[in-house]
Amino acid sequence: MIEFSATTPSSKKQAARASTQSRSTGVQRRGAERVKALLAAAEELLAEQGYEGATLKAIGERAGIPTASVYHYFADRFQIEAELMARHTRALDARIIGALDALPPCTLGEAVDAVVDAVVDYFRAYPSIVQLWFSGRGSNLEVPTDASDEARSARILRLLIDRELVRPDTPLLAVHLSYEAGDRIFEVAFRVPEGDEATIDEARRMVTAYLASYSP
Repeated sequence: MIEFSATTPSSKKQAARASTQSRSTGVQRRGAERVKALLAAAEELLAEQGYEGATLKAIGERAGIPTASVYHYFADRFQIEAELMARHTRALDARIIGALDALPPCTLGEAVDAVVDAVVDYFRAYPSIVQLWFSGRGSNLEVPTDASDEARSARILRLLIDRELVRPDTPLLAVHLSYEAGDRIFEVAFRVPEGDEATIDEARRMVTAYLASYSP
């Protein structure tokens, strides 16, 4: 005799919900893996072939994902670039602040050197950000600005004031302009892969001289 287990409507609903949740979790996991693969592919192509080589089609091919499927995760290449830039900006800001926090008592020039070294080392370690930061500026890429820039400048200014390297009345604009000016010089320096040392040194001199006008 075959015995049938008793199954109530309630248990059927619970089983159906569990099955749906399991499928949903699987889909989300695969989606996250594909997004990760696409971002990694974009990083590789930017580093290897430059900005022009990192097309949406090329990114999908490198990641092993059909172009039609790529659109399920990103509307265009600029969304991929924006996500990469946001991640790199957060990481770079953390390095800059970490480098300054780790400094022993120092001069203004040494503090500027710490910031410049952090940026240069990051650009050399992640050439993809050089392509995004400089080559991508003429595209539809939305480089993180305003809030993130102001927060970074505010933290740097507070550290410089606390260490008595600049006056307490130094305007936030001075630090922001120093960063922007240095950024423009880096754009020239990194027209060669590792960055031209002579040009980078000029950035150090210019930013130090400008901020020195706010010395106590």
